[in-house]
Parts: sequence; C-alpha cells; structure tokens
Amino acid sequence: MSFPHQSVLLNEVVDLFKDKQLKIFIDATLGAGGHSIELLKGHPEVKKWIGIDQDIDALNIAKERLKDFPVEYKNVNFSQATLPNTDGILADLGVSSMQFDQAEKGFSFRFEGPLDMRMDRRRELTAEIIVNEWEEKELVRIFKEYGEEQKAKFAARAIIKGRPFYTTTELHDCLQKVLYNPRSKINPATKVFQALRIAVNDELEVIKQFIPKAIAALNKGGRLAIITFHSLEDRIVKQSFQDLASDKVTTSGLGGLFLEKEPLVKLINKGIGPTEEEIRLNPRARSARLRCVEKL
Repeated sequence: MSFPHQSVLLNEVVDLFKDKQLKIFIDATLGAGGHSIELLKGHPEVKKWIGIDQDIDALNIAKERLKDFPVEYKNVNFSQATLPNTDGILADLGVSSMQFDQAEKGFSFRFEGPLDMRMDRRRELTAEIIVNEWEEKELVRIFKEYGEEQKAKFAARAIIKGRPFYTTTELHDCLQKVLYNPRSKINPATKVFQALRIAVNDELEVIKQFIPKAIAALNKGGRLAIITFHSLEDRIVKQSFQDLASDKVTTSGLGGLFLEKEPLVKLINKGIGPTEEEIRLNPRARSARLRCVEKL
C-alpha cells in the first residue's frame, strides 16, 4: 500500500529510542503507522507493540501497513487507554495530514465538507453544534483560549448573525469577511478552525490527563516523547515535563513556598524542531516540536 504522507520528525524520533531496549512500546497516536514502522525496523527485540488511535480510518490503514509486525491495536483516545508497564511511549498530537486531506472530516477549509472535526466519530459534539448552538460568550472564549484569535468577538458575532452554517466553506467565507488582515500570512479562518477542532476533541485536557498516566506506565529508563504542533499544546508539554523533572514544587496556598521533592524524570531535550529540508518537503511540519523525558 502506498502512502504519501511523511511522518513528522521521523529521524529525530528514531534517534531518541535507538539506544534503548524496547521490549514493550506504546505508540499512543498510531495514525497511519509511519513512526511505528521505522521504530519496529530498528528494534528486533520487541515483544509487544501497542498502537492506539481514536480514528478508526487511520487504524485500518495502519493495520495493513503493520501487518508483518506484532502490533496490538486499540481504537480509543490515548488518555482513556489502559497502559501496561512499558519501555517507551510516543504521542504525535493534533490532526494528521491524512485527516486534513479528508474533506468529509471537516478539518480543513481548503475542501468543502461538513462541519464535523471529530477525530473519533463516536463523540457527540461536532463543530456544527458549536457554531450553530453555542452562545456568543462561549464562542468568544474558545476562539480566544484555543485559537488565540485577537478578533474573537468579531468572529463570534458574525457567526451568530450568519447562522446556520453546515459546511466548512460557508463558515470560511463568513470569517474571511470579518477577519481578513492584509498583513497576515495565514488564512483569516485558521485560528477559529483550530479553536473549534480543539473544543470538539477536548485536545488540551486529554494531554493533561495523558502525561502523568504515561509517566506512571514507564519502566525505569523508559522514555516518553511527544510531538506538538501549536503553542498551546507545547506549553502544556513543556511545563509538565519541567515540573516532573524538578526537585522542587511550588505551594501556591502557602505564599509561594518551594518544597523539595524527588524528580520523576530527566529532560532528554528542550524541544527539537524540523530541519529546513523537512519543512521544504512538508510545510505542515514547520510548527512541530519534539520533547522527550526519561523515567528516573
């Protein structure tokens, strides 16, 4: 089966685990299996490989690509999966290029499609429900918090006035009129679409739930690597890793005192970005950031 989409930061991920014994490994966001294929090729010692993805379409593609390897599949969000003790975990966050290019999922305004945006079709909440039913103040909140959209109020009011919306194109055209900025290089609808996607899939909360769970599952010396694609995700991962690696904890209820604690991990890097060559070949990789910690 041919597959055109290149896994982001592939070589960098492989390098992070190349000197580790990976008898048990968890790919928490399997996608089409690109990272897993290369890692499995380099680790013949693997006894159990768990591939998790909430998108059943992606999981089915991965099953075909990984049919020659000992992979156990779980169709669930990574924050809800039961994680066994493991030697390594990888989480590649956000929406894949494959998902962006599927018009029927409604992630991209480049194609006309339904206002869906669910990575897991079993979820009830869709972008269409948010856009057509949520109150103005809630729209403003998510556009500010999840999209960092400076004109959140203008966007929310335009949506309220223009309801109902049923397709990505209808929503894009509405936002284009009120958010257009000749000095900006990005499409005016980008931040609102990002905010809707994050809200539909509860993306930031699942990261917060997943990290401590993943650390608890790691064996001593095991590594957790996470790839993020925007500042909101990266901020959560960076701060979580720093807190876990610190030997102090701030007690806000006691006037900001610092108490000593045992660090749970050590930082393996402070964030790796794509090479210029990777960005040239895959422009969507430009905002990617790879962070890694090792269990002490």
